[in-house]
Amino acid sequence: MWPAPGRSAKARRPGWIGWLALAAVVAASVIVAAYAGLPSGGRARATVGVASSGSALKPTAINGAIVLSNARGFTVYSFAPDTRTSSMCNGQCAKFWPPVEGPVTATAGVTGEFGTITRSDGGAQATYNGHPLYTYVGDAHPGQANGNNLKLNGGLWREVIITR
Repeated sequence: MWPAPGRSAKARRPGWIGWLALAAVVAASVIVAAYAGLPSGGRARATVGVASSGSALKPTAINGAIVLSNARGFTVYSFAPDTRTSSMCNGQCAKFWPPVEGPVTATAGVTGEFGTITRSDGGAQATYNGHPLYTYVGDAHPGQANGNNLKLNGGLWREVIITR
């Protein structure tokens, strides 16, 4: 981007105070993330977290319900046949219902128990209140819940309603 008329590119660069503020924010984020990631048997109770882009889950109003969504605003789903320790959606199923990679954190407004399970391919999948989490390729845009109440891949898919 070109500087505004009458301003040099140098004038638009942050001064030492700007860099100091940025460093403080980054340091605080690292400390909070490290604290949130302390060993807890694979589970963490979260109400507010600081996360890298893509790993924070947040509340989103969709069709009159407050549901869990990923950082991009896409609805998060659970699969009825899953257990607290394993996903029943693997292989071809996981291409249509991509697992939410774990670990994750939560933004303000989300409470509940977050954790991870190890998938059959060895990857970590995020869980919420004991349910492995997924998104749906049929949701083309944030704020959609096209996968809610679908009976596919041997079970029922439901949007994840947030515990308040």
